[in-house]
Amino acid sequence: MFEAVGFLAIKLGVIPSDFSYAGLKDKKAITYQTMVVRKVTPERLKNIEKEIKKKRMNVFNIRSVDDCLRLGQLKGNHFDIVIRNVKSHTNDSANLRERILEAIENVKNKGFVNYYGPQRFGMGRKVHTDQIGLALLKNEMVKAVKLFLTPEDLDDPVNRAKKYFLQTEDAKGTLALMPEFKVRERALLESLHRFGMTEEGCIQAWFSLPHSVRIFYVHAYSSKIWNEAVSYRLATYGSRVVEGDLVCLDEDSDHEHFPNGKVHLITEEEESANAYSIHQVVLPVLGYNIQYPKNKVGLWYQEVLSRDGLQTCRFKVPVLKLNVPGCYRKILKQPHNLSYELKEERGGDVEAEGSHTDEATLSLLISFDLDVACYATVCLREIMKHDF
Repeated sequence: MFEAVGFLAIKLGVIPSDFSYAGLKDKKAITYQTMVVRKVTPERLKNIEKEIKKKRMNVFNIRSVDDCLRLGQLKGNHFDIVIRNVKSHTNDSANLRERILEAIENVKNKGFVNYYGPQRFGMGRKVHTDQIGLALLKNEMVKAVKLFLTPEDLDDPVNRAKKYFLQTEDAKGTLALMPEFKVRERALLESLHRFGMTEEGCIQAWFSLPHSVRIFYVHAYSSKIWNEAVSYRLATYGSRVVEGDLVCLDEDSDHEHFPNGKVHLITEEEESANAYSIHQVVLPVLGYNIQYPKNKVGLWYQEVLSRDGLQTCRFKVPVLKLNVPGCYRKILKQPHNLSYELKEERGGDVEAEGSHTDEATLSLLISFDLDVACYATVCLREIMKHDF
């Protein structure tokens, strides 16, 4: 998505921070998204439609609006997914169709653990986004830049340029090697060429990227810790709601950003009375304006912050104008409007179930809606019992 914004910014003669959007989309998917761009007329955007299509993108519903968008300003996302060549797990003797129905009904009724998806952390990369976020929180600006520009073990122009930079710290020479479409990398390198590879120079380099990109890395660190926290919480207490847990009192809330006044600390009496369900339990996403559980989970948070050298962190990075108030996230979520269809696929075409052939394989077409900040990959992992 960032590369798409960078391409549009070049063609429109603006900078990436002139674009606003409500959320980030997966890189490997066909996605639709509303965006707002400042300082551009509808006519200007329509004039570059042909160039946009060459990049396998389309723009539509082009019109003037009064306000920008902000991250989180959406109700959720809809997904249509095809899972091809569906097979039973090894040593599973159950009927495949029955097993699929069981798995889907289980997620529909019980939900899934609301982990942040692996794509939030740069799945499969040498350096994960949360590592960059931790460096920024610790004000290690040079380290954060080096992590950002760490190459993968691939021999292509982008990674050759990154490798050259880490070997030489020659920003000007790296710019000559870095492909034009790597807008963020080039912006960072241009700033490093101007200000130098010092702490102050790296601060200026981070300012060459939009605020939404800078804060993304810090949020990635908070997200990683939340994933670890929910695993610990469920391993320690299971599905019981126990004293010291935090629950959300707003039954209608499907968003992470609800105030502390809507979060309640479970008492011993409430635990004994089973007054709340596991679907109401929340855990804090790290920030300066959250409270922690008053049980083993709260102690776990403090131990992890000490482990990562953040025991005194206020979750503010003034030099980069980053403030992270934190929020609360429900530990379980359920998909909405879930529907599915089993089909038999033959030779690349999907045939309606019932047209039996020797070569047919089973495909699952599944559609559902998820609340904001929920991940389809995580929902699918629970249905398929398989990591991606």
